[in-house]
Amino acid sequence: MLFIDNRGITDPTLNLALEEYALKTFPSDEDYLLFYINEPSIIIGKNQNTVEEINAAYVKENGIHVVRRLSGGGAVYHDLGNLNFSFITNDDGKSFHNYRKFTEPVVQALRKLGVEAELTGRNDIQVGERKISGNAQYSTKGRMFSHGTLMFDSEIDNVVSALNVNLEKIQSKGVKSIRSRVANISEFLAEPISVADFRRKLLESIFGGAVVPEYKLSEADWAAVRKLADERYRSWDWNYGKSPSFNVRKTKRLEGVGTFDVRLNVEGGKIAGAAIYGDFFGVGEAGELADKLVGVKYDEGALRERLEDVDLTYYFGRITKEQWLELLI
Repeated sequence: MLFIDNRGITDPTLNLALEEYALKTFPSDEDYLLFYINEPSIIIGKNQNTVEEINAAYVKENGIHVVRRLSGGGAVYHDLGNLNFSFITNDDGKSFHNYRKFTEPVVQALRKLGVEAELTGRNDIQVGERKISGNAQYSTKGRMFSHGTLMFDSEIDNVVSALNVNLEKIQSKGVKSIRSRVANISEFLAEPISVADFRRKLLESIFGGAVVPEYKLSEADWAAVRKLADERYRSWDWNYGKSPSFNVRKTKRLEGVGTFDVRLNVEGGKIAGAAIYGDFFGVGEAGELADKLVGVKYDEGALRERLEDVDLTYYFGRITKEQWLELLI
């Protein structure tokens, strides 16, 4: 495995562009590890409706970046007290949805620091009942990354203020608020250390204390990363997109799968337009499935027939056809 040095860049558009560039262009006979820290940002999940995830007034007032990532899952707040990691590797058909494979090296590093961390639920690392890390994955053309946040010394009040928190999601975990749900890793350390020292100790643990081998990016690489940042991660269409109004809206949280927000335009008894939002994880693009619904009668039988040969798990993870139909109708 080779380490990718991002040169201390804290611009989220460049860091996400670097991650995508590494995934799609670096030699596939190696695995890679990327660390990055972002200045205050909201990083939106691929399938989410941005305008409904953020507190727009707070974001504008505080100059917070809003950037959509490639992976699914929910919106997260990043700042200079938050260290992000990304494992970039081949998708062998067994690794997507296998969060333990990628979080275990991080969990072991945290335990060496005296932090009793463990992977819980779908994709969280927790200490007891407190969440310190959320993780997500993305796969394309036989390659994938599994990335996550590590809240080391983040401003938790800003997390609360910047995001429009889904109360159903919080309450489903048996806690009263995001304040009692999340924690900083620094709270669990016997002695205080800086985020730079924390980053160094993680690297030492993951690479077994040996000299860390690096992938050296050329100036041509960096030029391509900057171009990708301009074309995708700084684009309003990518980060916000158009959010049309719909006359049918269905929302539901499916335990172990995620939260769904399905919007349909139904005209003359048929679906004329569809959009699917949520914090679910899937390999396929949710928009592809939304397009498959257009032109179908808004009727359980017609929808069941249309979905007969569709692999819903490809788009959403562990969901059954009955669960999906129950959500739509």
